[in-house]
This record gives sequence, C-alpha cells and structure tokens, in this order.
Amino acid sequence: MIEVSLQHRFAGGDGGRMQEAGFAIDLAFRSPTPGVTAIFGPSGCGKSTTLAAVAGLLRPQAGRIVLDGEVLFDSAARRMVPPERRRCGVVFQDAQLFPHLSVRSNLRYGLRRAPRGAEGPALEEVVALLGIEPLLDRRPARLSGGERQRVALGRALLSRPRLLLMDEPLSALDAARKAEVLPFLARVRDRFRIPILYVTHAMDEVDALADRLVVLEAGRVLAEGTVEALAARPDLPALAGRRDAGAVIRCTLAEQLPGRGLTRLDFAGGALLVPAVPGAVGEALRIRVPARDVSVAVARPEGLSVQNILAARLEQLTPLPSGEVMLALAVGPTSVLSRVTADAAARLALREGMPLWALVKAVALSHRSDEEAAAG
Repeated sequence: MIEVSLQHRFAGGDGGRMQEAGFAIDLAFRSPTPGVTAIFGPSGCGKSTTLAAVAGLLRPQAGRIVLDGEVLFDSAARRMVPPERRRCGVVFQDAQLFPHLSVRSNLRYGLRRAPRGAEGPALEEVVALLGIEPLLDRRPARLSGGERQRVALGRALLSRPRLLLMDEPLSALDAARKAEVLPFLARVRDRFRIPILYVTHAMDEVDALADRLVVLEAGRVLAEGTVEALAARPDLPALAGRRDAGAVIRCTLAEQLPGRGLTRLDFAGGALLVPAVPGAVGEALRIRVPARDVSVAVARPEGLSVQNILAARLEQLTPLPSGEVMLALAVGPTSVLSRVTADAAARLALREGMPLWALVKAVALSHRSDEEAAAG
C-alpha cells in the first residue's frame, strides 16, 4: 500500500518546478501495491510536486508518506528518509540521460545505483523487454524521443526500485512516438509488478496503463478510485467535461467473426460488436466507449447501420458548461455515458429512471493483455 498525505505552501520557485507563490497543496490518497496509480489533472494542480515529495526531492511542511509499511516521511515524527535510500526509480519528461555516455553506459549507471543484494532484472532482460539492443552503442543525441524514454525507463528499472515514479514521460512525444512507447510501459507493468505512480494529463495513457486514478485540482484530491468507476461519473468536470469523456468497461473477447470482419466483446450487462480485434477467445480487454459516440432513443430503432443497440436505464442527467447534457446510463450493472445536446434532452423529455436504447457507434481499445502488448 502507498499512503500519501501532504500539506505544503510554496513561497515561489519551490519543489523542483516553478510554483506560483502562495500555491498550496493539501491532499491525501492511498493506493494498493502492486498496481499503477495515475495522478491526473491540469497543469499546475500539484501532480509533479506530489511525485517530488514521494521521491524525497521535496520536504513537505507537513504530512506522511508510507510505502508497504515503511515510513518514508513523517513530519510529526521528524522522519525524512533521504532520496537515495527510498529506492524510487524516477522517469522524467525529458529522459535526462547522460549525453556523453552510450546507451549501454547509461543503463549500467542504473545498475550501479542498485543496493547491494537487491533483487531485480538483469541488464540483458531489460534490454530485451524494451527492445533497445540495437541502440546500445549509440549516444542519446542519436536517439528519437521514444527511444530516449525507453532507455530512461530501462535505467530506472536497473536501479532495482521498490517504486517507479513517472512524471509525464510521454508528454513531449508526438502521437506516433507515444504509440511506440506505451506497449513497452505495459510490458514493464505486467512483467515486474513494481508499483507505479504515473503523472499525466492524457486520458489515453490512463486508459492504457492505470488501475487506479487520483484526480487533482488546485492542490486537492477531487476524486480517487478505479479508472472504470471515475470515468463513468458525470459529476466530475475534470473528466466528464473533456471531449474524450467516456465510460471505461472491462470486457472479454467472446467470439471472432472473420466472415463479417468483427469481434464480439462481452461485458457485464451486454455485448458489443467491434471491428476485428486480434486475440484469443477468453482474453480480457478494457475499452473506452466515448460519450460523444453514444446516442439514445426512447424506442428501439430499426434500419440503422449502427449494430450496437443496448437496452439501458437513464440514471442521471448532468448539464455541461458547453450547453450539452451528459447522460449516465445503466446497461445492466455497467455504466455508459452519452453526450447529447440540451435540445435533444428536451425534445425526448428525458428524465431519470426512464428506459432508453443506447446506440454505440464507436469503441476505443484501451488495454489488452501483456502477450498482445508484447506482440506490438
């Protein structure tokens, strides 16, 4: 279990990144280990400061940090474990590799930082897992952004950490490079089972990697819980107000339909037909159903190209600042979101508790098994 409780007010220029004078953090959360906890929120909300405190790079004015029963910081007891003894592997946004060293030497630096006798992966295993063998003799200047991040991750792993701290490691990459690195992060998560605190403001990274989500706003915890539970809450503007808002659903690959070019995914409460997804029957998947791609009808429609028409019950209507309305729908025990215009809600006389039909037009695959990630 990771337990974090922090109270800190900045005078300005404190905490590793420039913070506005007077900015205050007062937050607390707990996350099980192992697992990936995403710390999510807009710029300046305190995400990186939280990571700095856990790493020991910032001494909070008050609070307590505990990792699997070991107290790393306790202001009341005046205990502050130095950063080098916390065994936290840190991966920053800009990789921070040594430019004068080869990739091989950068990786060996991580090994030299590992405590004597600490168990962990060997250099050869990390190189193979991250696919960086062709890069070993290069220097960082000759690497792409995605390659640099993979090497930085390898160096952190070779320090034999008890906890990985990742501070927006993909935010400087374009979409193609991010897609290159995400499967490797998933491999690390599944292979080594090291607890990870992952700072991001990108929901696709949360979907692909995280088990739990801590949503920050202005230095406070707005909400925490599983990704599935928080993604389905229409009352969280930090999530529901985004254009990519949608429900996250755990599914099982139930049937391949090669003659139709489709795959059937079963979930608690129903099934979805999606464009063919490679994989074995029985494989566990996680998908995002974007709210903007879910329409509703008061009667079952006929003669449509949309194949996924699900019986639902309207649980909640939440007006959005955009002038739209977010609908929380129950499809059996599973929550689905739908974003409609206020005019549509009025024309259909939508009210909580009424039965509806949900028309799902698109599904985004957000997570699959380690074997599929390794296959690329």
